[in-house]
Amino acid sequence: MTVRSTASTPDLSSKDPNWWRQAVIYQVYPRSFADADGDGLGDLRGVTQRLTHLAALGVDALWLSPFYPSELADGGYDVDDYRDVDPRLGTLDDFDELAAEAHRLGLKVIVDLVPNHTSHRHAWFREALAAGPGSAARDRYVFRDGRGAHGELPPTDWQSVFGGSAWQRVPDGQWYLHLFAPQQPDLNWENEQVRADFRTTLKFWCDRGVDGFRVDVAHALVKDLTEPLRDLGAPELSGEAALAQFAPGTHPFYDRDDVHEVYRDWRKILDAYTPPRTAVAEAWVPGPRRVLYARPDELGQAFNFEYLQTGWDAAELREVITGSLADARAAGASATWVLSNHDVVRHATRLVLPPDTDTDAWLLSGGRAPAVDPAAGLRRARAATLLMLALPGSAYLYQGEELGLPEVAGLPTEVLQDPIWEQTGHVRKGRDGCRVPLPWTTEGPSYGFGAGGAWLPQPPDFAAYAVQAQDGVAGSTLELYRTALRLRRKLLAGESLTWSDDVPAGVLRFDRSDGWRCVTNLSGTAVDLPAGEVLLSSAPLEDGRLGPDTTVWLGL
Repeated sequence: MTVRSTASTPDLSSKDPNWWRQAVIYQVYPRSFADADGDGLGDLRGVTQRLTHLAALGVDALWLSPFYPSELADGGYDVDDYRDVDPRLGTLDDFDELAAEAHRLGLKVIVDLVPNHTSHRHAWFREALAAGPGSAARDRYVFRDGRGAHGELPPTDWQSVFGGSAWQRVPDGQWYLHLFAPQQPDLNWENEQVRADFRTTLKFWCDRGVDGFRVDVAHALVKDLTEPLRDLGAPELSGEAALAQFAPGTHPFYDRDDVHEVYRDWRKILDAYTPPRTAVAEAWVPGPRRVLYARPDELGQAFNFEYLQTGWDAAELREVITGSLADARAAGASATWVLSNHDVVRHATRLVLPPDTDTDAWLLSGGRAPAVDPAAGLRRARAATLLMLALPGSAYLYQGEELGLPEVAGLPTEVLQDPIWEQTGHVRKGRDGCRVPLPWTTEGPSYGFGAGGAWLPQPPDFAAYAVQAQDGVAGSTLELYRTALRLRRKLLAGESLTWSDDVPAGVLRFDRSDGWRCVTNLSGTAVDLPAGEVLLSSAPLEDGRLGPDTTVWLGL
C-alpha cells in the first residue's frame, strides 16, 4: 500500500469536539459532483472549486464517498489502495488542498472507509492468487475449498448482496468470499495483519487532517469462519430478513458480537487526536443492535436507516422518531437522520411512490409504471426535509437534494454502470439513477458539471434544477435549504423534543426545548396552525392554514 508523509497535522484543537452531535453533513459522491478537468468524471479539484456552494448552503461538514484508486466495479467501493487517490480523480496533494480549503471555510471533512473488502486488483489479493492455497497471503482473505466430488460447488449457500453466490472460484480450484461484487473479495478480520493495516490507514488520514470517517458495511467485517462453515438454509434471504433467522449477534457474517472489538480498538486511535476524530457506522441492522456501534467507546454514531425506510405516514414516522431518539440516548450518542444517499431512490421521487411499489420493477419500467408527479414529489420532499432538520441529532444530506433533484429512472440500459445490473442478470437496474452528475448551470454540455459531457447522461429537465436556476430565487428548493440550515444553527440547543397529542389525524407536531415548534401535515386536507410566529414553511400557507404535505417551523 502507498504510504506518504504529510508535512504537519492540522491543529483542530480550538474546534468543538462534540460538533458532530447536531451537525449537518453533506455527502459528496466525487465522480458526480463537479469535473475540473473536463473528462466527464468528477474529481477532487472539482469538489474544491465548489466548496463555496457547501459553505453558502450552511452545512457543517462534507462526507466524501470513496476517491481511492479503483476499477469502479462498484462505484469506487472496490478499493485498490486505501492510502492514495485515484489518478482520474486527482492526487494526494489535491486531497490536501481540498481539506485545507474546507477547513478555511469552516467545513469538516469526513472520508469513506471500506474495511469489509478490497478490490481484486489490490496488491494483497494479487499476492494471494499467486501464493496459492494454504499461504499466509490467502489468510488475509476468506479462501475455502469447494464442496462436491471435485470441489466444484461453492463452500456454502451464502448469497451476494448484488445477486448470485457470494463465492467465486479461482483457477487453482479454491473459492473466495465476496459478499458484494466478485471484484470485491472479503477480508479476513481474524488476521492480525488486516487489523494492523487498517490502524495504519486510520492514522494516515487523521494525520492529513481528516475530521472523521464513515465506515462502509460496518456490521459485516467479522465472520464465523470455524469449520465447517454454516449454511444459511434460506439463501434467498438477505439483510435484516436474514438476521431475523438467528439469535442477535450469531449470524455467520452479519452483525456478529465480535465486530465490536474492532471498533473499540479504532476508538483508541481516534481519541488520541485533538479533538477526537468522529466516526459513523453504516450498519443495516435493527435499531437495538445498531446503537451498539454508536457507543462512545466505539464509533459514536450509526446511520438510522429505519427513518429512511419509513413511508409518508404520521403514525409510522412518530414511532420511528421516538424509538430512534430513545436508542441513541441509551447508547450515549445522538440520533442520525437521512432521506437520500448514493444507494437509494432519491426521496423527491421515492416519497410519492405507492407504498407497495417494487422499486426494482419501477426502475425497469423507466419510471413509468407507475408514473410519478414530480411537483407532488418535490412538495413532499421539501416537507420531509424540514421535518428531518427539526429533529434533534445529526442530519445527513445527499448531494443534489438541496436542488430537489428527482431520481433519473429513465437511464438507457446501455449506459448503466452499477454492477447490480449485470450481477442480477438484468433483473435489477441498480443505483445509477441517484448518481447522475449534478447540474450547476442551465446550459452547457453537462449543465456546468464540467467542460465536456458527463459519465452518466443528464436529462434535459435538469436545467430547471440547476444551482444557477435557483440561486437567489425566492421559494426555490435551494433557498429553502439555505434558510432552513441558517435557522437551524440558531434554533438548535437541546437534544430532546415533546410530542403534541391534540393534533388532527395525519399531523405530526412537536416542541423543541429550545423554544420552537415543528408541524408537518401528512394528511390530504389543510389544517389550522397552532399559535406561534411562522419562521419557515416548506410551501406557502393556504389562507393561514397548513396545506397537505407541508411542514412549518413556529417560534413560541
